[in-house]
Amino acid sequence: MTFNPWGVPFLNTVILLSSGVRVTWSHKSIVGNYHGQTLDGLLLTIVLGTYFTILQGIEYVEATFTIADSVFGSAFFVATGFHGLHVIVGTLFLFTCYLRINTGLLSSTHHFGLLAPI
Repeated sequence: MTFNPWGVPFLNTVILLSSGVRVTWSHKSIVGNYHGQTLDGLLLTIVLGTYFTILQGIEYVEATFTIADSVFGSAFFVATGFHGLHVIVGTLFLFTCYLRINTGLLSSTHHFGLLAPI
């Protein structure tokens, strides 16, 4: 049995697209030297990345199949697992950037650390 694509998968897609908008807003804000907006954009992106990870975990727990059940199960868990790991690592990188911006280590002229995880 497969997932309903209009349920959690669609919600996670909306969350990921929204987080992309927020992190782009954060980058444009740091370039424009809008410190508060940079932090707001990053914080929203971090919250959305965490929310995505939680929803993916719930999706895994509620799955009616396992990685060993079929080709679909294997493909599903490997693809979504690697993507989930990507989101977790990206969220951690962005959290580090949030701390660095908040302490003044990144600025409008020195912000490659923010560009790297994007």
